[in-house]
Amino acid sequence: MSARRIVQRGLWFEEFETDVVYDHRPGRTITEADNVLFTTLTMNTQALHLDAAFAAETAFGQRLVNSMFTLSTLIGLSVAQLTQGTIVANLGFGEVAFPKPLFHGDTLYASTVVTDLRESRSRPGEGVVTFAHTGTNQHGDVVATAVRSTLVRKRPSGD
Repeated sequence: MSARRIVQRGLWFEEFETDVVYDHRPGRTITEADNVLFTTLTMNTQALHLDAAFAAETAFGQRLVNSMFTLSTLIGLSVAQLTQGTIVANLGFGEVAFPKPLFHGDTLYASTVVTDLRESRSRPGEGVVTFAHTGTNQHGDVVATAVRSTLVRKRPSGD
């Protein structure tokens, strides 16, 4: 007799519900190394991310976490719960905003609301899911929002 096996995966198209808040945990504490590595890997030489002396003289008083790292991490935090192994493709992003900065040592938490679901007209067995992602820091301040459209697989027959 073999043990029952459960494989972690995201949700099939049919499992998504609109107007439900999906909280993604754990959060991710952002380090200086994360920010500097991402910033240099992507050739973003913005002094606000790399130059502590320069950043100290700005209104923020310190370096900011690269907003593209914030966005990437926000989406990444949702993957295990929502799209791991079930996504076909990202179709696009819209309405991306960074209302407050994220700093070294801050923890980013993510939540997602599904705002729209529709079956694909051109790809049988798949559907379009629109997500509204929200990132908050450890104080509950909203630091990032993004609307993302994805193509997601429907449940395979026999599952």
